[in-house]
Amino acid sequence: MFGLYRKMRFSIQKVVVLLIVALGFSATAQAAEKITVGALRFTSHSPSFIAKERGYFADQGIEVEFKFFQAAQPMAMAIASGDVDFGITAITGGLISLAEKGAVKVVGGALQEEPGVDGMLILASKKAFEEGLVSPANLKGRSYGVTTIGSSFHYTAHNIADKEGFARSDIKIRPMQKVGAMIAGIKSGQLDAISMVPHIAKALAASSQVFVIGEVVDYIPDYQVTTVFTSPTVIREKSELVKKFLVAFSRGAHDFNQTLVEKKASAEEQEAMIKLIHKYVYADRPFKKAAPAIRNGAMRINENASLNLKSIEDQLNWFKSENLVSKDITIETLVDTQFVEMSHH
Repeated sequence: MFGLYRKMRFSIQKVVVLLIVALGFSATAQAAEKITVGALRFTSHSPSFIAKERGYFADQGIEVEFKFFQAAQPMAMAIASGDVDFGITAITGGLISLAEKGAVKVVGGALQEEPGVDGMLILASKKAFEEGLVSPANLKGRSYGVTTIGSSFHYTAHNIADKEGFARSDIKIRPMQKVGAMIAGIKSGQLDAISMVPHIAKALAASSQVFVIGEVVDYIPDYQVTTVFTSPTVIREKSELVKKFLVAFSRGAHDFNQTLVEKKASAEEQEAMIKLIHKYVYADRPFKKAAPAIRNGAMRINENASLNLKSIEDQLNWFKSENLVSKDITIETLVDTQFVEMSHH
């Protein structure tokens, strides 16, 4: 009798253990919500990479897969079609038009220009430099490479024209479709000028083919360069997911800023951070070659994904002034302000 009881007790324990295991499995299967995040292989996209590698997304019950793009515009399209759940990139004419159609919405801020932190640089080709393009004030009549019409590069070029006091049409905008083509164009002298993120700009300027002639921050102070966006469907059906995503992203941004922008971390911690980023940025280069470029690309990412609304309004007004988007679009069409804090400076 005792033997039977022992057997029964053992089998009950086994059932309980199996049940716990099974429940655990279903809980983790349920908890880890799979999402796709759009990114560019830029140092400025590091908060997402850090959040994945350090388990911050996992802590929020999110499993992230990255989808990489060559420019901002196609990423906005991918959000609209539902191929990608979240994107981090610059505001483009395409993104605003998709927002007007109710297909995308900005929910947070990422990269921002800030005085005292190395930001986007304005570059001239050797040929143009030798011909007198030694400052952005000399851009009149010169060609300026951008990815697409209505891209952040296009916006930058026109801000330079406005501030230097010549007509926007005096800068010849050359759409190159991809960042790689802009780089090739400035190196070969096919383009007179471009603006570029610091890690690429500094590497280009180290050669004798390209010269730094100015800084974007002098023309667009507090420029909200990139934003976090998603689709209204995700906001409507999964607002908790948006919050969780932004929490994990913000933790990644905090680590990135502390380690590589404010350099409050030890040399070992900085090295570890650069190694982590190297998995995604310049992954095709040996670490020794990639490390300085990654370090040079460290620009401030907004803490808590806060959004500079004044900068977004300024960008929206520029798109309208160039007839790149409908005059009727309001800031509310583009931005959903419920998830992050707004700064107006």
